[in-house]
Amino acid sequence: MGKMGPIGGQGEKGESGLTGPSGLRGKPGTTCDCGRYRKVVGQLHISVGRLEKSAKFVKNVLLGLRETEERYYLLVKEPRAFREAQVNCGLRGGSLATPQTREANLLLADYLSHAGRTRVFIGPQTQRTETREEEKVSSDSGPPGALEAWGPDRGPSTAANSSSCTELLATGSWGHAACDLAMFYI
Repeated sequence: MGKMGPIGGQGEKGESGLTGPSGLRGKPGTTCDCGRYRKVVGQLHISVGRLEKSAKFVKNVLLGLRETEERYYLLVKEPRAFREAQVNCGLRGGSLATPQTREANLLLADYLSHAGRTRVFIGPQTQRTETREEEKVSSDSGPPGALEAWGPDRGPSTAANSSSCTELLATGSWGHAACDLAMFYI
């Protein structure tokens, strides 16, 4: 016999063999004791509800936050001028409150009343340009929003100086405030 030659290519697959005999019958499976799991899930729902209540208590009572579906509001009890308030809000990761809806405005007014305050700075600001036209500016660099809650004879056209900041009164109406005045803010 001589040397072995190189390995050849793989051939075609052969036909399947005969089916073998069936195996032994296995033990029946266990039935689900769903009542026990339902009880555990129910207890989890109760625990989650308690945690949510605790978190809401911490946010609302201890931290003093108020919330809507989209935003959190904090009444800062350190009187500052408007620009300083804007900077401080930015350092905290937010901006001065600019209520976008009537409900948010009422929430902030209620927040103010419960805190025993009569007025605070909020975000909208009115500035007169060189052409004496008024321009509304929001503190968050976005559009000032469609909501305007100016009190009687307190609208943007009644501003006495070239730059007027907005205050929220405990009644829910807005008014003008001197920007260099030190006030609490939301």
